[in-house]
Amino acid sequence: MDEQLQQQQRQMKKKKKKSKGKIINKKRKTEEENLESNTLFGLILAAICTNANANKHLIKQCLNHLYLSLVSHDLSAPIISLLPVLLKSKCGEIVCRSVEIVGAVSLMSFQLNEMISSECEIVKSLIMLLGSTKRKISMAACNAIMDLSTTAVGQQRLLELSAIDKLILSFVQASKSPAGIVSLYADVIMFKEGGFPIMLLHAAIILINSCTIEQMHNIPTELSDTLLVYLRGLWDEVCKQRILSTSLKCGQEKGFRTSNIKTNNLAESIFRLSITRGHYRVPVDIDNVKRSIFDLGEGSFGHFLSNYWEVSPHLIRDAKKTSTRQDNSFSPFVQFLKSKEAVHSFLPSILKSITSCPPIASDELNILHFVKEVRNHFGSPIIYHQDIRVIKTQSRERELHYFQEKSDSSCLAPHILHIDDILKCEEAYKEGYSIALRGMEFRFQSIAAIADGLASLFGQPSAGVNMYLTPPNSQGLACHSDDHCVFVCQIMGVKRWTIFPRSSLQLPRLYEPMDSWHGLEVENRMLDECKQFLLEEGDILYIPRGFPHEARTIIDDDKFDKTAEFSLHLTLAIEIEPPFAWEGFIQVALCCWDQKQKVFPDTHGHSVSGSLHVVSVNLLHVAIKQFGNLDPAFQKACLVGAISSTSSTEGWLGTCQRTLFWHLISIINTELKFSDALKLLEEAVQKHEDPLEQIRWLKDLILEEEVTKSQRCSISNSDNGCGFHLLRNHRDIAEDVFTEVKSKFCKEIVFEEVEQRYKVMLEKYRKVREQYTDGMLSLHCITGDS
Repeated sequence: MDEQLQQQQRQMKKKKKKSKGKIINKKRKTEEENLESNTLFGLILAAICTNANANKHLIKQCLNHLYLSLVSHDLSAPIISLLPVLLKSKCGEIVCRSVEIVGAVSLMSFQLNEMISSECEIVKSLIMLLGSTKRKISMAACNAIMDLSTTAVGQQRLLELSAIDKLILSFVQASKSPAGIVSLYADVIMFKEGGFPIMLLHAAIILINSCTIEQMHNIPTELSDTLLVYLRGLWDEVCKQRILSTSLKCGQEKGFRTSNIKTNNLAESIFRLSITRGHYRVPVDIDNVKRSIFDLGEGSFGHFLSNYWEVSPHLIRDAKKTSTRQDNSFSPFVQFLKSKEAVHSFLPSILKSITSCPPIASDELNILHFVKEVRNHFGSPIIYHQDIRVIKTQSRERELHYFQEKSDSSCLAPHILHIDDILKCEEAYKEGYSIALRGMEFRFQSIAAIADGLASLFGQPSAGVNMYLTPPNSQGLACHSDDHCVFVCQIMGVKRWTIFPRSSLQLPRLYEPMDSWHGLEVENRMLDECKQFLLEEGDILYIPRGFPHEARTIIDDDKFDKTAEFSLHLTLAIEIEPPFAWEGFIQVALCCWDQKQKVFPDTHGHSVSGSLHVVSVNLLHVAIKQFGNLDPAFQKACLVGAISSTSSTEGWLGTCQRTLFWHLISIINTELKFSDALKLLEEAVQKHEDPLEQIRWLKDLILEEEVTKSQRCSISNSDNGCGFHLLRNHRDIAEDVFTEVKSKFCKEIVFEEVEQRYKVMLEKYRKVREQYTDGMLSLHCITGDS
């Protein structure tokens, strides 16, 4: 036993000695590397200080040794301090090797990348060297810039020093081949052109996709426009290659060279450049949009608002055949369709020419936040359900999809339509299926202008447009009702619409569950009250939200020619988003009034009344929300931000809006009770719900410079109880404070102040929608609609 113990002890000593030796060797190696690095620093510094030109051979040797040794250890800070001088050397070999060292160091670690980025002179020199007449130096500089841009710190420093401008200019000067000489390898773009121009393009794309809005605005217009034209031509060719599935099997076939530029990177750059230029969205002519949709003579828009808006369906018959006039807003799209020989001709041409439009959140107020969320999906081919549906109805209720969803419900991969699927769409149409294409306002310039004009007429941030192509004797969607108002614009053919009465005076609201259509029993009971409309080319049918409806194509050879056997119509959708209904306007009014009160909760608990004021305001917000759920007047669209085409209409509309506002304020003042509001709050607390969740959009109204953090917290960071415990513990005085707050709000609120803030909020929402439209229009290569 003693011998075994002694043997174990000897083995332990050997292991300790070996481990100690490794530590000593590692320490000695580090010391040697530091000594070597310090020696190289001293030699280079001495050579520069004495006579750099005469000692260039020594400097080159030191730099070569330094570059090779970077594999085993990091570059020391003293040597980095010499790089600005070395990058300005008259010796091309010294400059080139110094640039390569900068690039290699930038990739070694985040800390070293940050250290290089902090040296402005180094970064400035790299940018300047892009324009070197010596191709080896300019290529090395471009490589180093891409290495530096692997971190956000490096990207921002390059952007601050206008690297994009130099990259674009160098690319324009170096590029000789047209954008069309490309192919695809998976999702990577391949080029026939030489390596350097594509390196410059890749570096420019990296930085463009890292820009803020301000930085994109700072790119000189001429450079931005020139690059955008090139990128658009490149994108058109990529779309053709992709839809035909003609990608290369290996990277070097047919003389193409890999670029490391992916299709989504290219699409993102086009989108970003376009949202700051607005080249693809044509100016909106509100007068023309108004005439093209309503066509009832002077003052007809006011008549429509007074008698039909959100109240009753209404057919606008194109008796004058104004849809055939060249100045009609729909004319460019109609002419595009009629330039095709037949339905089977324009259907594939449209589907081949469009890309997917990822949905943007309704409350998104930062377009670049959206870009970052979807950047991996930019420029994707169209996706089933998201962009297109191929559908028909059987037995009045049962909807069939031509592309059946995968049997494995756990598979969340989107169904992307390639060329084979597009051809199947044509076959599906022949079998009686309707083609429903969403987001037409993001794909056609003229339709985007119509959507913008319609949104402006009704004071909403945006309007959506879908296209429905239905074959003869067929029904696409089953009977249903929508949570938005629609204008059905019959573009080609004929379609018969049946509209049933709305089952409730309550207006359905976006994103909230709706009662479904319950079949023939309900239909038969309401059949006597239904209305039928036959839409011919140029006619427009208005359907308010909440009215169940269905549509079917007909065949009537005695009255219509063969082109009437099918139907193609557009639905223009006015979606009343929560902030832009009257309940939202009243919430804005309360927020504006409260900001003027300058009453804050006391953090030390000495002022119960101050805290009760804040809680009472929150309670009033909750109660107004409940009024919005129950009273149709609060659910109606607020048209305060509407832009009319004539001053007389604006005056009439403005008076109507003020009258309705004060009517709603009167309802709040007389009918809103503390006990009812407290009951609502108590129910929310019991369900563990946040009673303010549905009005979080109000935080966008509260400006940093106007209120303190404590006041902002009363709206945007309230606990789920919304002060319920404080109300319950001080019930004796809470009701008095609430009543006083409600009374003062109703008496002191100024309509003009609310109107101003409301329009600012509307403009924020509208701006993001316009940026999205600009970006998406630029990604579509549809011709003939401008």
